[in-house]
Amino acid sequence: MANIKRFGLIFLLFPTMILSIHSVSCEKTVLTNQAALFVFGDSVFDVGNNNYINTFRAAQANVWPYGQTTFKFPTGRNSDGRLIPDFIAEYAWLPLIPPYLQPGNSVSQCTYGVNFASAGAGALVETYRPQNVIPLGSQLNNFKNVEKMFKEKLGDAETKRILSRAVYLIQIGPNDYFYPFSVKATYFQSNSKDKFVNYVIGNTTTVIEEIYKIGGRKFGIMNMGRLDCVPSLLTMDPTRIGSCFEPITELIKLHNVRISNVLRDFQRRSPGFKYSLFDAYTAGTEAIENPTKYGFKEVKKACCGSGPFRGSSTCGYRSGPSRDFDICENVSDYMFFDGSHTSEKANQQTAELMWDGPSDLVGPFNLKTLFQKF
Repeated sequence: MANIKRFGLIFLLFPTMILSIHSVSCEKTVLTNQAALFVFGDSVFDVGNNNYINTFRAAQANVWPYGQTTFKFPTGRNSDGRLIPDFIAEYAWLPLIPPYLQPGNSVSQCTYGVNFASAGAGALVETYRPQNVIPLGSQLNNFKNVEKMFKEKLGDAETKRILSRAVYLIQIGPNDYFYPFSVKATYFQSNSKDKFVNYVIGNTTTVIEEIYKIGGRKFGIMNMGRLDCVPSLLTMDPTRIGSCFEPITELIKLHNVRISNVLRDFQRRSPGFKYSLFDAYTAGTEAIENPTKYGFKEVKKACCGSGPFRGSSTCGYRSGPSRDFDICENVSDYMFFDGSHTSEKANQQTAELMWDGPSDLVGPFNLKTLFQKF
């Protein structure tokens, strides 16, 4: 990763004014040999951190019908039920991994892992910055807070053991690529697509490198999935209503080539580094093109929302006595729960592939191998 540092010159990776809060409280207790799960990312992985910050409405999923399928109440997850990290934790024989900002977390939860993800977050600080989300660099700072508490409560040797055995699950980038189109950002317009992707990749891999320096060795990464085809983007180009948004497709493809190359390069130069890269793009394409194979009847329209394809981010919100959104009768028929996020059923299918899917979709290791063999 010798070239990574130069990628992010115009973007501060570790802002001092963005959320980095001591909220996990760890007290000494008996530990197990179970590998922990530490989660970083955006709304695809956020299990409730944004419940505890003052951010914009679309970055919080703390209203009904979010959570209706499994939890029966909104938890802050952007889906009708569980997210990918919830299923991964289950497969690894872990409890649900708590959000970092949740008050009252105990050391037993800490040593099983912590979820730092924040809906709306990006690898770049500029992404949704006015909306006060927690970008990837600040999530890393929060992880360092947990590391510090481990050392204070458990000692250096036990901390090193926990962090070296843990798996670090990371999903970041969709907001970095969508946000500039939503606000016509000047920093995006002033850079080539190639250079912009380098900034996103550079900041992402710098975080991976920092975790490695702290002691992390096992990483699960998702490449960019079919962000260009989510219901909210099917109307972005008024001349091609119902079609995937091609300007983002190009960025996604550039990103996926770069992240694969950078991870391979880092593995060659970093003793003990092992990773699992999941090809979310290919898996998403397969589900969209062959919906019945995966048990879906609808892969364009969201279950909850308003407007064309129910793509508007109105799910769960009311402006008066009547609701501002429509909701489907059977969410299991739908690949997408709202205009930007998949349903619990789709999340489970993705988690299963990440856990022990075929080598053409996940490699060089799958998550099951990272948890059980190393």
